[in-house]
Amino acid sequence: MKFTFSWLRDHLETSATPQAIADSLTALGLEVEAMTDKAQALKDFVIGEVTECGKHPNADKLSLCKVSDGNATFQVVCGAPNVRQGLKIVLARIGATIPRNGMVLEKGVIRGMESQAMICSAYELTLGDDHDGIIELPSDAPVGKNYAAWAGLDDVLFEIKLTPNRGDCLGVRGIARDLAAAGLGALKPFAPSAVKGDFASPINWVIEGNTKDACAVACPVVLGRYFKGVKNQPSPAWLKQKLQSVGLKSISALVDITNYLSQDLARPLHVFSGKKLGAGDLTMRFAKNGESLLALDEQTYDLRDDMLVIANGHGVQSLAGIMGGMDSGCKLDDDEVFLEVAYFNPMTIAKTGRALNLLSDARYRFERGVDPAGLMAGLDRATQLILEICGGTASTITTAGQPLPAKPAINFNPQIIKTLGGIDLPNDTIAQKLTALGFTIDKKKESWLVTPPTWRGDIENDHCLVEEVLRLHGFDNIPECPLPRAVATRVVDETGRRIMVMRRALAMRGFYETVTWSFTTEQLARDFGATEVITLQNPIHSDMNSLRPSVLCNLLLAVKNNQDRGFDDINLFEQGLAFRGVAPDEQWRAIAGVRYAPTQLHWQKNLPLDSFVLKADVAAAIAAIGFNPDNLQIKQDALPAHFHPGLAASLNLGRDTIGYFGALHPALLQHHSVDGPVFGFELFIDKIPASRAQSTRTRPPLLLNDLPRVTRDFAFVVDKKHSAASIIAAVKKSDKKYITAATIFDIYADAKTPEKQSVAVRVTITPDDKTLSDGDIKNLSDKIIAEVIKSTGGELRQ
Repeated sequence: MKFTFSWLRDHLETSATPQAIADSLTALGLEVEAMTDKAQALKDFVIGEVTECGKHPNADKLSLCKVSDGNATFQVVCGAPNVRQGLKIVLARIGATIPRNGMVLEKGVIRGMESQAMICSAYELTLGDDHDGIIELPSDAPVGKNYAAWAGLDDVLFEIKLTPNRGDCLGVRGIARDLAAAGLGALKPFAPSAVKGDFASPINWVIEGNTKDACAVACPVVLGRYFKGVKNQPSPAWLKQKLQSVGLKSISALVDITNYLSQDLARPLHVFSGKKLGAGDLTMRFAKNGESLLALDEQTYDLRDDMLVIANGHGVQSLAGIMGGMDSGCKLDDDEVFLEVAYFNPMTIAKTGRALNLLSDARYRFERGVDPAGLMAGLDRATQLILEICGGTASTITTAGQPLPAKPAINFNPQIIKTLGGIDLPNDTIAQKLTALGFTIDKKKESWLVTPPTWRGDIENDHCLVEEVLRLHGFDNIPECPLPRAVATRVVDETGRRIMVMRRALAMRGFYETVTWSFTTEQLARDFGATEVITLQNPIHSDMNSLRPSVLCNLLLAVKNNQDRGFDDINLFEQGLAFRGVAPDEQWRAIAGVRYAPTQLHWQKNLPLDSFVLKADVAAAIAAIGFNPDNLQIKQDALPAHFHPGLAASLNLGRDTIGYFGALHPALLQHHSVDGPVFGFELFIDKIPASRAQSTRTRPPLLLNDLPRVTRDFAFVVDKKHSAASIIAAVKKSDKKYITAATIFDIYADAKTPEKQSVAVRVTITPDDKTLSDGDIKNLSDKIIAEVIKSTGGELRQ
């Protein structure tokens, strides 16, 4: 939001300096980003007159001019198409600093002719964006006088950064109101006189539906007024100067009046060409699918049925609250116009503007909330200016809809200022500060009923009132005091505890934890199993627009980013939520990890990275939370499409799948330009059963056993369809008391019998009550052989 010091004084009676104003604005939460003294920036520029103008002898598109500053005459080479003899211009002499680029002007030779000065455009002086021609001054402009002083530009320009809730300060009057409440002056009265209409408006307003329909919610109330006999001429100097001082281009008197009131009162307006609208009323309605509008920015917008528009029998005439249409726009030759003054629901305007990627000053204000009670004052002020500047006559006011009801009063106990704000203020002081901001107070014994002003739609509860009092008191005036020490108690539920333990276990195995977004690209979401992609309505980036169906999604992107930067030893994990829908029961917590390394450095040799390394990672993470990974079944059917079908497996507990591990599919890696192989795992934390062990502070007894352990090796010939896990499970099932470990140490396949293979198993037998005899060991061996043969249909290798 930009405004000048002189514009501020249109609403604020003050003796404060610009610096004091800037300091106070920042203290009030209206942060001053820049304060520019135009007089200083334009001190080198004077009014000059072109005394001679002819063609450049060596260039068809350049002019060779003689320019006087009242004391001396300068030869100037000028390329502007509008330069001519007798024109009053803005002159920059040697040594002047050009505001647009900071260049210090020097003598130059252009196509063989010396140029001793420069005739300036509005663009070069940062007074606008027009650089097609030079500034043309009126014939009575005094030659030699400082241009800024003559044009009223010797003013201080403020640029403030507003938070989205302060739509009232998108007008100069709102800023003046805050400064007056802070004691920087007195707010000047503003009550424009009503203008009686001379005739009935030929155009009336209609809001489609009834007061409960969506259209009435999007636009509760709209006013209008028709004008005849107006002369839409260039704006008077004071109005042009106001707009140019804040960087707005003067277009025509009628358009400039609407821009001025938008900047002055935070009241956006729109003027239609009355004759171009033709006969018939204007209807506030939602667009129909397939309709389009050629807007004033000369762009055509395709409309949807959730976009509010203003239409008549000839079609859509305006995007309500955002931008008017080209076909009904106001031009210099218009002598009949229709003025629109409306209140629009901020959410409706914001959704339409974002969907069309269309930003305008009107949208910027409406989506932050304008004063719903200020329609009539805005209409009266606009009527006054139109009649004063453009002449003509005004119709009676046409209206549709109902004004918004007043906001309910807030139950406010003034003692909360001390509780939440840390300052002890008298009740009278609190009341004075709130009243100065426009609040009305009905005092009770212990609590007050405080009604916010209509222009402060952001005030919702007593906490908001505390902030308002603190703003005026000054945040810098709040005394510093230490908070009381409190004993922090960290409560961690079972899921949180398990996540911490698993994170620690993976870190001990060389993984680095990463934190990525909960959303990913639409393509990755599909590649990782999303049958229906959950798309975000307002993503932070156009590519990251979908909720992730797997925590592995963004880890794969992290692998690519690391590979692109030359890293070839990548071990990452992340815990977080994955989504298959937006309902609470359609999301789950998972912990996932990835490994990529061409070779693993080992003290003996370089070992290739394979799925068994990931299996060990998963086993370590599961064992860390007290669950025995040996109780899981490992299967290779029904794998997600992003895993390699031959080098990956699922972890199952009964009918439940608690995770997957193995190599990621080569096609997936190739599609996303990731070097492979990449191995990964994903565990679904909530599906892993909780440990049955009861938490206790007492350590379990240390059971020592000096009885000798026995190992026996067995080799079984089985069909290749039987997994190693099934053979191990059969061995352990044969005797759960003495068999404490079983490991496969060799697999042999013979070309003569390709459907079978020999699997060698080493079994550890650990007695706990006696030394086992040869007979005991033989009985155990027979049980092991019998159970494996029963489970697999194989035979003991001879």
